[in-house]
Amino acid sequence: MASRLNQKPLKIPLRLKIGRYALTAHGLMSYFFLYAPIIILIIFSFNASKFVTGSWHGFTLEWYKKLFVDEAIGAALRNSLYVSLIATFISTIFGTMVSLAMERYDFWGKLPFDALLYLPIIIPDIAMAVMLLLFFVMVKMPLGRLTIIISHIAFDISFVAIVVRARLAQFDDALEEAAQDLYANNWKTFRYVTFPLLLPGILAGALLAFTLSLDDFVITFFTSGPGATTLPLRIYSLVKLGVTPEINALSAVMLMASFVFVVISFSLQKGGNGKVDLV
Repeated sequence: MASRLNQKPLKIPLRLKIGRYALTAHGLMSYFFLYAPIIILIIFSFNASKFVTGSWHGFTLEWYKKLFVDEAIGAALRNSLYVSLIATFISTIFGTMVSLAMERYDFWGKLPFDALLYLPIIIPDIAMAVMLLLFFVMVKMPLGRLTIIISHIAFDISFVAIVVRARLAQFDDALEEAAQDLYANNWKTFRYVTFPLLLPGILAGALLAFTLSLDDFVITFFTSGPGATTLPLRIYSLVKLGVTPEINALSAVMLMASFVFVVISFSLQKGGNGKVDLV
């Protein structure tokens, strides 16, 4: 025992130390390259200068105040919330139903349907935007908020289904069997056992769908019409005239809102302790 305590710790070879430091430095530089522009955007949204320059002219909240009095931005925000809320509500319902069907039942064409479910996530946004535009032109549907909502539902369903199916993969079927042994019918089993256990995954999928719908630009750009300008489209129209501190402030607000929704979504996916109230 004494001989083991007196042993010297093994020396790490110099090349391994260099490799470890190099990998750490590479990771830090990669994160800096990816997130430095975002940090700069947030910082300069508080810059007192009327022009986007590399010099600092003092701290101000003027650009954030202008966001609340700009009628065009307010109308675009209302359109974005209107579209996102409706698209999220419908896609959450259908995405949850699809998840239950895919995980619980076997039917003809299940594998092709499963592949079709992942298609909106795999294909580029520009391809899906063109396909949706051609579809609306073919059925002679005028472009507007309704076409944007339908387009957002088309890709939101896939994201909701993936999140809910991940929750279903951790589901304990013995809980449903226990409820049925206590003479609960299918509806009561779903209401008091299945749904409470799936609720964190459903809410996480809904928040993810809301975030994607609120931030979407490419598909919205192709399927929008007069009077259906959303917030990302409004930002694009402002950028064409030049980047201003007001755009920085608006982008910072959208960035932080998206970040909060994503964090809550991931927290809900990890949440839930598997306990249900059978009383």
